[in-house]
Amino acid sequence: MKAPEICPICGADVPRNAKACPKCGACEKSGWPADADYDRLDLPDEDFDYDEFLTREFGKEKITPKSANWFLWFVVVVALLALLLLCSIPFFQH
Repeated sequence: MKAPEICPICGADVPRNAKACPKCGACEKSGWPADADYDRLDLPDEDFDYDEFLTREFGKEKITPKSANWFLWFVVVVALLALLLLCSIPFFQH
């Protein structure tokens, strides 16, 4: 019998052609029946609506990231320009 992709006992990933689960040691004799019980893994249902879940958990308000401080951007741009100027000075001296 082929090993499942996910161990029905502990939920660990099972490598292809494995003889037993690398995490818990379950095998065909101890827990890989043809109709493995995946309900114990607490996987979402096939009709799981992720957007509805997010709305239920966090509300309808969209969270937008705050923009970076303009002063920080100014310092970064000035530093890059200074670096570019310092790198180009030896080029013009030839």
